[in-house]
Amino acid sequence: MIVVYHHKNRVVDISKVDLASINKAKTLSIVEFLFALAKEHPEEILVWCHLDLKALLNISKISELFHQKKLLISFNPAETYFIDKRIGYVDESPFIKINKKNTYPTWQMSSMVGGIYGSTLLALKKEVIHDKDFDYFLCSLAKLGMPKGLFCYSEPRLLKQKEGIVNFKASLFTLFRFVKQHYKTRWVFLLLGNLMIYEKKFPILPLLFSLFYRNRNNNKLNLEAIKVQSSRKVVDKATIDVIIPTIGRKAYLYDVLCDLRNQTHLPSTVIIVEQNTLKDSSSELDYISNERWPFVIKDTFTHQAGACNARNVALEQVENEWVFLADDDIRIQNNFLEKSLESINKFGVKAASLSCLQKGEKQTYSTIFQWGSFGSGCSVVLADSLKHCKFNMGYEFGFGEDGDFGRQLRNQGIDVLFLPQPQILHLKAPMGGFRTKPILTWHNDPIQPKPSPTVMLYQILHNTQEQILGYKTILFFKYYKHQKIKNPVSYFKNFRKQWDRSVYWANELNKKD
Repeated sequence: MIVVYHHKNRVVDISKVDLASINKAKTLSIVEFLFALAKEHPEEILVWCHLDLKALLNISKISELFHQKKLLISFNPAETYFIDKRIGYVDESPFIKINKKNTYPTWQMSSMVGGIYGSTLLALKKEVIHDKDFDYFLCSLAKLGMPKGLFCYSEPRLLKQKEGIVNFKASLFTLFRFVKQHYKTRWVFLLLGNLMIYEKKFPILPLLFSLFYRNRNNNKLNLEAIKVQSSRKVVDKATIDVIIPTIGRKAYLYDVLCDLRNQTHLPSTVIIVEQNTLKDSSSELDYISNERWPFVIKDTFTHQAGACNARNVALEQVENEWVFLADDDIRIQNNFLEKSLESINKFGVKAASLSCLQKGEKQTYSTIFQWGSFGSGCSVVLADSLKHCKFNMGYEFGFGEDGDFGRQLRNQGIDVLFLPQPQILHLKAPMGGFRTKPILTWHNDPIQPKPSPTVMLYQILHNTQEQILGYKTILFFKYYKHQKIKNPVSYFKNFRKQWDRSVYWANELNKKD
């Protein structure tokens, strides 16, 4: 490990290097010096630390934090971030609102304290711009690297204590430049529009200056040559519980159970929550008792419909080390559980969502990366990570419970990876969807809420104010062509009423949990 201490964008002290390297530091920017160090010391962890935080640097913890080589971690103890919070106007991802109490996935890196393996930095040398501004370089590196498999985190354990410090915040010029270089061009105009609408600001010059910068998205960026094997032991007993909520899919569920019966790594228990709203109904899953299964099957029958409730009922019955949250209309190969645990152990993570495609659907992603969502029917999660999580009943019969559950995990310090292999085939059975027609409380509201109150609930619970307003702007324009009011003024007035009703009903839903 080599620690570089810096102040005012210049290197002022270095540990564990020779005199020649120290002399080189005096002539190079921090970024260029780190690349030079990476070339000379590819197997070392390169750590940077602001001089004011030298006494707080948790050196004894750093080696443990770098459990695999594709990591870029940093921590900003200040309340503000380098990239202005108004980035939320153009970015709806969960990587914007960071929980600083725990490890949290994000591209919002900081020059205050952080680190990366020399070999990883070296692999990116030719594909990234060597900005002189260290903070900008780190944020750009993470933003470009995350979709390609660079694992980026805000990591409070880099410091012995989280001491407040004033951190430099980028100007609007930098914000517009960052958006232009890392998002599609239209987003700089949407950023301008949001600032005009919600903040009564007209930053025309930052917009114009940003147009002179090229977009940095680089398809050549490739980290596959860096071998990953985490030093963390996340898989111990390797016992698995499978959770399956089901309603009216007897034949499809049987096929899922047969796939589980043929696994090279058998689950310990399959927890089925069977729903039927008919008053005098009972279980129709006769094959559970009529056939022999190489695992325990716990079958809970309930008259209460709803996937959120069913999964919560199942979660209370979990006893083993890992949980596979599945659907009742999927098919998996016989090595699915074995390969899933292998990948999880390789990357040292506690949660992963797997590729779940319909027949004929093309795979969008081929790289293992930090996912911005969560799949409640296609994920494998460490059981201990689920003890303080549950599916929010406010989302029942709506949309958003997957994303909400993923945010609960991340706020606990549990990242969610996307695994392109092994794949799940999603049959989308004819009786799919909610299969019941519940009358939701807002259906009789004379002003129909827009967006759906469950979508608004997610926005309120998990997004920043800027993200919510940015979403509002996009919805305003997208919804216009799908509704009957074509007079723009009348449409604006009606949309505002619908938005307010959505906020009202979302707050009512929040009381259910």
